[in-house]
Amino acid sequence: MSWGDRLRKELVDVALGEAPADLVIRGGQLANVDTSEFLDNIDVAIKGKRIALVGDARHCVAKGTRVIEAKGKLLVPGLLDAHVHIESSMLTPTQFARAVLPRGTTGVFIDPHEIANVLGMRGIKLMLDESEALPLKVFVTVPSCVPSAPGLETAGAELRPKDIAEALKWARVVGLAEVMNFPGVLAGDKKLYGEIEAALRGRAVVEGHAPGLRGKQLAAYIAAGVRSDHESSTREEAIEKLRLGMKLELREGSTAKNLATLIKPILELKLDTRHCLLATDDRHPRDLLEEGHMDYLVRRAIEEGVDPIKAVQMATINTAEHFRVDEDLGSISPGKFADVLIVDDLKRFDVKKVIANGKLVTANGKLLIEFPKPSYLNFARATMKLKPVRPQDFEVKASIRSGAVKVRAIKLTEGQFITEQKTVSLRAEGGLIEPDLTKDIARVAVIERHHRTGNLSRGFVQSFGIRKGAIASSVGHDAHNLTIVGLDVWDMAAAANAVAQAGGGQVVAKGRKILAKLELPIAGLMSDEPAEIVSAKLKKLERAARSLGISLKAPFMVLSFLPLAVMPKLRITDKGLINVEKFEFVDLFVS
Repeated sequence: MSWGDRLRKELVDVALGEAPADLVIRGGQLANVDTSEFLDNIDVAIKGKRIALVGDARHCVAKGTRVIEAKGKLLVPGLLDAHVHIESSMLTPTQFARAVLPRGTTGVFIDPHEIANVLGMRGIKLMLDESEALPLKVFVTVPSCVPSAPGLETAGAELRPKDIAEALKWARVVGLAEVMNFPGVLAGDKKLYGEIEAALRGRAVVEGHAPGLRGKQLAAYIAAGVRSDHESSTREEAIEKLRLGMKLELREGSTAKNLATLIKPILELKLDTRHCLLATDDRHPRDLLEEGHMDYLVRRAIEEGVDPIKAVQMATINTAEHFRVDEDLGSISPGKFADVLIVDDLKRFDVKKVIANGKLVTANGKLLIEFPKPSYLNFARATMKLKPVRPQDFEVKASIRSGAVKVRAIKLTEGQFITEQKTVSLRAEGGLIEPDLTKDIARVAVIERHHRTGNLSRGFVQSFGIRKGAIASSVGHDAHNLTIVGLDVWDMAAAANAVAQAGGGQVVAKGRKILAKLELPIAGLMSDEPAEIVSAKLKKLERAARSLGISLKAPFMVLSFLPLAVMPKLRITDKGLINVEKFEFVDLFVS
């Protein structure tokens, strides 16, 4: 008899009362997501990591069986995040698990796109290996676009079709991650079609990323094999995608919040929500600690008028079925992993206890277990490969000694990631172009940090609000080179060098001194410190940024998107200014 056969036989014996359960949760009200109903006075008998019986478990209790009383409480399946980049929390998988498990999240479907742009296949493997021993179940979708903008930026790695085909064979890899290059899909890009075909051949799910795509183009995108999307922002998109058979991932992250807009038309038209999933995409440490994770999304869905059991389905069975792991996850059912939440009230969604893999892991928001401490090899820590930066590296030389010079500036709009191209007139003094506080124009630069190419591009940004000093970050989507915004070139150099010396991170500098710093030594993206410490350092960073005059709500988030060469309209990478609508370089100077 194989190991799996023995395991199944143990579950059968417990269900029949021929062997005792290890754990029985007794007398709760079951949120049955399989039948969309609540059932009273239900027991759950658990053997090892799995559920043996749901119903009356009196015959499963014997000496040595642990009993948890749940009378007056709700029994809810462990919550699942349909799409998240763990790296964007700036936490490692271990620290992320420590933050989200007490909130009731027992499984996540991650796109390790950020670390793959830095470390390639080794980065994906790092995330898988570290999460192997965690009670949080981490499933991976293989990044489909690394690099995101070939030729326009320098990434740390490239994933080829054969790499993706190889990764799709690994345990806990369940899909191809968000296919951002939808123009390539529509144009029949051979490389992209090879990736999609490799996923479909392996019975993996192909995840989408198609903001604004409608009509025949949307139909073509779906026909190519893409089965979900988390980038909808209008009611029309939501309805059309659902009607065409797509899984609609309702996103409510720290930055992009689309749940309210998308759920309203679904409820008004009384559409079936079984193809609706809940996803965070990006969730910052402060929000994880203060608001929560998937528990927060369930609460938000209920606040918007979703029936409570339907809201729970969106974060459990719907997601498990989409990723084809519903034999093991998604509901409290015999044979599935014993991931059970004991909750006071669904509307408040106050998680009292979390059972993961058959063990009580948290109670009243406190962890009851120790996590293994991961170690990181040098390849994951030594990713800031650049020479010391000098102040003069940030100077922009003019073709004239003095006078007015017209340049292209990246124009920001508060609350939006889409930028505009603005032609502005700046003064040249001594052959060098200076920023202009009266027009709210500062310097911006991006330095390549993966291969020591020496690439350093310079430009100007408007409406950042900075009045003095500089800020710098090694988090810069998607290639994650070093991005700096500032006024004084000495402060910019101080900030850039401090990030490099920390092995990656985010820094605020003024008067050639470092005011605040968050170290991100793992791939220049993540801290191996707990969420509480990372959140405290982030608060200090934001206070320091405000002291420079910056009033943006999330200045480091805005900074991280300045190099994103796949989002309109004007961006800056280590290779120069990019007109994203034409996918071509443009000159800083306007003739």
